Amino acid sequence: MMDYRSAFDFSGKRVLVIGASRGGIGAAIADGFSQCGARVSITGVEPEPIEVDRGRFAYASLDVADGAAVSAFADGFGGLDVLVNCAGMARRNDEYDPDMFGRVMAVNLHGYFHLANAFRDSLSASRGAIVAIASMYAQFGSPRVPAYGASKAGVAQLTRSLAIEFAPLGIRVNAISPGFIVTEQTAKSRADATHYQRVLDRTPSGRWGEPHDIVGPALFLASPAAAFVTGANLAADGGYTAV
Repeated sequence: MMDYRSAFDFSGKRVLVIGASRGGIGAAIADGFSQCGARVSITGVEPEPIEVDRGRFAYASLDVADGAAVSAFADGFGGLDVLVNCAGMARRNDEYDPDMFGRVMAVNLHGYFHLANAFRDSLSASRGAIVAIASMYAQFGSPRVPAYGASKAGVAQLTRSLAIEFAPLGIRVNAISPGFIVTEQTAKSRADATHYQRVLDRTPSGRWGEPHDIVGPALFLASPAAAFVTGANLAADGGYTAV
């Protein structure tokens, strides 16, 4: 019988949060694991974290779209218990440009693939877990961010495939699909008053989400409490996709 009181005790666990240098969901998740005792490392594309206290977490600059760079980083990282991939980008109204479309896909989808491959052996050794950030846009059209929507649908599908492939290695692979969250990435869409109100009107919870709303789902999916959960894509959208 599991001791559920200790299920979210990550003391001594090694957690890597990819894409946590600019605040937002990644930084909130890193903070959550740290509060639960984990040894947390983070990455971002910047030379130094921008909105995260420097020195609080071990930091590395990493472009996840560069497969060789990801492999080299993983080779030098050491042991790992939990990999959380929050790296992502969107360029509202600009993704019909072929180069931009390709860049968004490279970061959001190819980057996830690179990371899973690179840390496969480390996570197998620890019988660890992968948590990926997908999106509710994996479920319906996104005309202003077509590459973002396509990439996040790919993240959801790749999560299912990785869950099957990695299960014999003892690695669980799950995703979270956030709804509309107040982050730097959604600043442009929140500036559209009509869009902002439409989100409020459709969301049963009656508000936009905050980065901390994604922390609990991430902790759960990485914890022993979710030992029989793999290949799942957990909606954390205030009920938006239930409507």
